[in-house]
Amino acid sequence: MKKWKIQNKFRIQNSEFRIDKLIKILLENRGVKSKKEIEEFLNPKLSDVTAKSVGINKNQLEEAIKRINKAIRNKEEIIIFGDYDVDGICGSAILWETLTFLGAEVLPYIPHRLDEGYGLSETGIKNLKFKIKNCSLIITVDNGIVANKAVNYANKQGIDVVITDHHVPSKNLPKAYAIVHTTKLCGAGVAWLLSQEILNSKFEILNKSQNQNTKYKIRDTHLELVALATVADLVPLTEANRTLVKFGIEKLRTTKRPGLLALIKEAGIEKELIDVFEIGHIIAPRLNAMGRLEYAMDSLRLLCTKDPKKAEVLSEKLSSTNKRRQELTIEAFEHAKEKVKSQSIRQAQDKKSKVKSLIFLGDETYQQGVIGLVAGRLVEEFYRPAIVLSIGEKYSKASARSIKGFNIIEFIRTASDLLVDAGGHPMAAGFTVETDKISVLEKKFEELAVKLLDTEKLKRILNIDLEVLLSDINFEFYKKLQKLAPFGIGNPTPVFLSKNLTIDDMRLVGNDGLHLKLRVQKDGKYFDAIGFGLGDRADEIRIGDKIDLVYTIEEDRWNGNNRIQLKIKDFKISSSSEI
Repeated sequence: MKKWKIQNKFRIQNSEFRIDKLIKILLENRGVKSKKEIEEFLNPKLSDVTAKSVGINKNQLEEAIKRINKAIRNKEEIIIFGDYDVDGICGSAILWETLTFLGAEVLPYIPHRLDEGYGLSETGIKNLKFKIKNCSLIITVDNGIVANKAVNYANKQGIDVVITDHHVPSKNLPKAYAIVHTTKLCGAGVAWLLSQEILNSKFEILNKSQNQNTKYKIRDTHLELVALATVADLVPLTEANRTLVKFGIEKLRTTKRPGLLALIKEAGIEKELIDVFEIGHIIAPRLNAMGRLEYAMDSLRLLCTKDPKKAEVLSEKLSSTNKRRQELTIEAFEHAKEKVKSQSIRQAQDKKSKVKSLIFLGDETYQQGVIGLVAGRLVEEFYRPAIVLSIGEKYSKASARSIKGFNIIEFIRTASDLLVDAGGHPMAAGFTVETDKISVLEKKFEELAVKLLDTEKLKRILNIDLEVLLSDINFEFYKKLQKLAPFGIGNPTPVFLSKNLTIDDMRLVGNDGLHLKLRVQKDGKYFDAIGFGLGDRADEIRIGDKIDLVYTIEEDRWNGNNRIQLKIKDFKISSSSEI
């Protein structure tokens, strides 16, 4: 059961309704209050996104640029060492294309998830040296900030390492040549800023030689890739990230990249209507699928290819791999869900046993590439932090997902003495553990979780922006809301409450009646409302009932007709009492 929490008690009434008042309330709910903050939010500028504004160390950035320019000048062999997810792939494409444009001897390298594991590693360095013997500079993308051992190994091999990353660092930073780091962007965002600074530095050198005083500007290049990565990596869509996604989506809707065009066509979506949802639920999963099950270089090839026929072949491969990924995820999730339920039943039968506040489970059959997805689904299902392990003979890999207010990477690092490695974000992380230490690790985590996770933290909270009347909702209302877009983590789609609505019609739709379709009205104003995944709650209501409805507003396009539709978040039978 969700607890409804209205963030602003102001009630909009017809006589006093003003769109500007609504926007101000919504911005206040998102922590945007001052005149300057409101102006920057409603009218973001790409020029405001700089290395300084996101907290990248200026001296480290300058050192990185000097070393990269030296490598370009001396025709050194440069490796872009990326990650196998969308963020790492997009960031690798950005830096590889930028350095190639500048005439560098550069190749991208994406580690294999099963053979080499996540991030810069000794194994990965050995493998790339086998292929490129004269490599003297590695630039990491979306990894490296905790790769102390790997960086030390590279140094011994005479290879300089420039780290670009956004993950949470550990206490001791790697002894890299330079570290370009911020937690305020995704990995591709960091790579994009570095690429811009490299281009500016090269242009300034050219200007000096020609006695000119102009600045290189290629600000919107690669922004579609930054938008893909930012949304896919679930970083907050606030400040610089929101700006990058806003302008990046505009670029994505007009992209000329053969790979993206092929992927968009194969997915059956309209390029001109692409938004955060299409990125997060349709495009990104296809790009991610290769790294989860096979080899992510094919996803990188798709982004970078200039050959439409090759793009078509690769997009088909990514899509078929994604279908297999979906099947494996569902299979593993259903298995994990039953494990959690059986644990809960045993705990309920044992009066001395407390319900566990942390989900910790694993299995030999779980594929490493889907355990993060399984953990995420378990969090959605049971609203508890979840750690899921792919159990191996000697070592086991784990992925973790968290709930609001519980920093999962800090939690995991309390057991660093039992782990081989660990890294990630406050909401998502991963680690490697020796298999024979799993039971000790589980006990330690469970004991700590009991202390840190109280009943209040484990309650689902449904945040509602404010209460409105159905009569206030129209296309003008909807279009004004879009000034706050793009929506996502940190900048959620506005959520509204309307009370005492009469159910005029109801039915179940979709496969197996999974979704609940309502027609609601008050004072002669009617709207269709859809509740995805709420079909199992149909027995709680009937036609003629009065309900309080929590919803978001969306534009429904069907057969050339556009209309406003309410997307149901929750509902309950109306009563005279306040929430």
